[in-house]
Amino acid sequence: MHQLTQDLGIWAYVLLALLVIVEGPVATLAGAVAASAGWMRPVGVFFSASVANLLADLLWYTLGYLGRMEWVHRYGGYVGLREEYLLRMMDDVQKYAPRLLFIAKLTLGFSIPTLVATGLARVPFKRWFWVLILGETLWTGTLVYLGVRFGQYVQRLERGIEIVALVGALLFVSGLVYYLSRIRRRSEKAKEKAKVVFD
Repeated sequence: MHQLTQDLGIWAYVLLALLVIVEGPVATLAGAVAASAGWMRPVGVFFSASVANLLADLLWYTLGYLGRMEWVHRYGGYVGLREEYLLRMMDDVQKYAPRLLFIAKLTLGFSIPTLVATGLARVPFKRWFWVLILGETLWTGTLVYLGVRFGQYVQRLERGIEIVALVGALLFVSGLVYYLSRIRRRSEKAKEKAKVVFD
């Protein structure tokens, strides 16, 4: 894996970004674990995941901005968008777009409907994008940090398991040697007794 990421170079981060667009948190954590193993750089993972998430967010906003409510009737159910939820949110989005997007960014399920509603409500881009960057920094930064720490923990756990396995193997070999030596002594004693009886 290390050789593969070295060979791919910058393309490893591009591939990670594509994976983050498809499955954000899981791909981000996987990249962070790879960084903890030394296969990638944590800063590169953070940058790739952040840019990919922001691009995906912009696509959802654009979909809402270009969309019409008829589309929501027809296709919204496929991506978890319910019309009554969006209609209720559109009024609130006009007033509280930055706050709503920040909170939605830090939750797993509400980001997409909130971004689409922001687009449908035609909230100006400059009013909320800086908040999205702040939320993305916190969200992705946390995921990368946790992934790197988890990767280090797994590596320590692997080392611990190796030590336990080594100690276990040594104890097993010692026990086996002791057992075999006892069998040998018994057989020698049995031979001596047999020798005494026949003599």
